[in-house]
Amino acid sequence: MGKEIFILEDDRDIGFILTAILAEEGYRLRLFETLAGIKSALVSGTPDLLIMDVRLPDGNGMDLCRELKSRERFSVPILMMSADWHVHNRDCPAEGYLAKPFNLDALIDKIAGILERAC
Repeated sequence: MGKEIFILEDDRDIGFILTAILAEEGYRLRLFETLAGIKSALVSGTPDLLIMDVRLPDGNGMDLCRELKSRERFSVPILMMSADWHVHNRDCPAEGYLAKPFNLDALIDKIAGILERAC
């Protein structure tokens, strides 16, 4: 069975594309539209990778990235993505950053590289 990826993306079209493309690559996926939803899921499960948007309806993905990475035993790699990348500083210690719109091949390659380094 493939690696599990949690995706935090509030844009349903982007979420649909991400899940469709990554499912074809053999990944197991869970899609969340809110910080509250993914935080709840992280209490009971740990994915192999988190892909998170920055601007969300109930908060900021950068804040969640910093919060998760500050936990002593949290070792899940994070890939941050944003359409407004120039606005955000890269002050969360994520393993990768991706500006929207993105090339799907570049996304797949970036995910594979992050997961390979995490092993």
